[in-house]
Amino acid sequence: MASKEELLKALSDGVVNYNEDQVREAAQAVVDNGHDPLEAIMDGLAHGMEIVGGLYERNEYFVPEVLMCADALYAGLGILRPHVPKKEGESKAQVVIGSVQGDVHDIGKNLVKMMFDVAGFTVHDLGRDVPLENFVKEQLRTDAEIVAMSAMMTTTMLGMRKVIQMIKEKNPNVAIMLGGAPVTKDVAKLFGADGYAESAGNAVEEAIKMIARLREMRAAGQV
Repeated sequence: MASKEELLKALSDGVVNYNEDQVREAAQAVVDNGHDPLEAIMDGLAHGMEIVGGLYERNEYFVPEVLMCADALYAGLGILRPHVPKKEGESKAQVVIGSVQGDVHDIGKNLVKMMFDVAGFTVHDLGRDVPLENFVKEQLRTDAEIVAMSAMMTTTMLGMRKVIQMIKEKNPNVAIMLGGAPVTKDVAKLFGADGYAESAGNAVEEAIKMIARLREMRAAGQV
């Protein structure tokens, strides 16, 4: 019988090596042996996808490999997620995500989307080259607490500032996260964003902090 650590490694390695069969087998073993499915998701599947993100950034993996890794991740997620216990009274966070208008690059955005999926967020993916007003419309339609925007070019990055202004005018009770190659923490702050995702790996952690701050402000009547 494989140990918990061996199963976590099998999940991570299976995602990195886009081996769906290995991931399914390890995920089922996690369930059958009574291990924590959430730990398997975060320290197995998500950890593997973080490695994939690094390989992509270093041009060691390209779009086809990333897509196959994603298939492996979702194969494991389909087995593990139904066994994650739901906390009573806990409201699942929602996020609207997309690449801003003029930007057809979406692999980085898709990596972040997968990490949100893995963490149990409800994700409303607008895709790429998204008209700026669509971020506002989707946030109002879904009442999502987070809007996450990605840009890979300095020219398209400027559209983020316009979206932030439009959203804050319509609904100040929302947190906005920015990410992408030309975006820095200072740029995000300058544009008026509430958070910055340096990588797919830290996007969820940053989002959880943003939601906690937002809910604290709501409770205090500050928004």
